[in-house]
Amino acid sequence: MTYVIHGATGAQGAPVVATLAAAGKPVTALTRDPNAAVEGARTVAAGYGSIDALIEAYRDADGVFVHLPMVSEEDRQAYARNIVAAVREARPAHVVFSTSGAPTDIGGAAAELASGLANSGVSHAVIAPTLYLENLLMPYVIDAVRERDALPYPIRTDFPVSWASHLDIADVALALFDRHDVTGQVSVGQYPAVTGPDLAGAFGAHFGKDVVFEPITPEQMRASVAPVIGEGPAADVAGLYQAMSTLPHRSITPENSAQKLLGITPRTTGQWLSDIGL
Repeated sequence: MTYVIHGATGAQGAPVVATLAAAGKPVTALTRDPNAAVEGARTVAAGYGSIDALIEAYRDADGVFVHLPMVSEEDRQAYARNIVAAVREARPAHVVFSTSGAPTDIGGAAAELASGLANSGVSHAVIAPTLYLENLLMPYVIDAVRERDALPYPIRTDFPVSWASHLDIADVALALFDRHDVTGQVSVGQYPAVTGPDLAGAFGAHFGKDVVFEPITPEQMRASVAPVIGEGPAADVAGLYQAMSTLPHRSITPENSAQKLLGITPRTTGQWLSDIGL
């Protein structure tokens, strides 16, 4: 028996592997590289594109942690279908799916995966963050903080967000693997939500200087991140931020929060900056 973690060498999966290993859980790290070595885990090469490989990885698992990679929406939908098919066949004891901030109420791959898990007959929970603090480590953001005391981001100055970190997701995943009674959606993020100027203030306090929030457009963000994540994914992300700009906020609700359901309070921005040793 083991806990199977997708993307085990990536930004989202690696903290889950580390948290489970630190808790003494047996971990199987899924990667695309058959030669990868993951500390504290047994490594298995298995990609989202092979249902058979996923079935083999999931069979007899105590738990599976899954999230969809940042690729084309067409590929994400295909991966979602493969994951659901493998879960139905392999019947792991519990599945924890992180939406990575993608909405599950307006269609798309994340919605398809959440719906498929709900209809699979397998115990599961859906971790629903809003925006990741790690987004603020993109070069166009952190370099601006360091070089010109500005924090640029494609949200309005008055737009509150329940930010969460990958470390918070790992904490919640560990708890959910031990709490099969907590099912359905679990929202993860700071509450009350914080604004862009609040973020800038936390960065300023951490670095010991005044940092000003600088709202930018989704198009400016797209041009900045395309060299890092690719043109297609950058355009998709920019589209999400354009849609987000019409909303009043991206705040979680207390009723289904990790705070209420699991007693886990996500890190403040300042705590996160200290924890990652920035």
